[in-house]
Amino acid sequence: MSGKLRILVTGFKPFPGAPFNPTTPLVKRLIALRRPAFDNVVLTSHIFDVTYAAVDRELPELIARHRPQALLMFGLAGRSSHLRIESRARNAMTTRFPDAGRQHPRKGSIAGGAEAKLFGPHSEKLLRAALATGIDAGMSRDAGSYLCNYLSWRAIEAVNKNNGLHLAQFVHVPPLARDGAAAPGKSDITLDALVDAGEAMLMELVKLTRQAVRP
Repeated sequence: MSGKLRILVTGFKPFPGAPFNPTTPLVKRLIALRRPAFDNVVLTSHIFDVTYAAVDRELPELIARHRPQALLMFGLAGRSSHLRIESRARNAMTTRFPDAGRQHPRKGSIAGGAEAKLFGPHSEKLLRAALATGIDAGMSRDAGSYLCNYLSWRAIEAVNKNNGLHLAQFVHVPPLARDGAAAPGKSDITLDALVDAGEAMLMELVKLTRQAVRP
């Protein structure tokens, strides 16, 4: 395994009600960045199917294969007009509608009796990095009760295991037009603006992860 820092960046595929998911092109653009700050960093990516089974199966596989030290996850918030840096994962699963595989959760919680799981103080630092690019962004305490929240929960669980993963962060993005322009009537944010903010957050995450893994 290389001595370089390892960071995994993820997004989601389209799902019922969202035939276009902007996190797919966003992740692709971020992974393609060539910056001096990334010279000693291995960036890998993955796009999840919007199913609970995919998250449960693929997240552990990705961690075992790539051994990331940090995880930056993106998801679509279809009703949001701004970028949302999530501060926590709620112990909640919606039973109202199925995932993209047409599977319904049988209960409304992920783990019986558990409290919300916090990402950590690095969330505020990533927010400041995003805001410095001029994008409309804010902190959020509600990642919903669908796959974005579920992946957040599983990622925080993974950070607490002895697998070398030190930091994880979930970020919700607003809807975009398919050509990367702002979605009319929904948000003023473009794909280019998301890439700029994503790059700033990724660079901050690189710095914070180096500090976390330092002996």
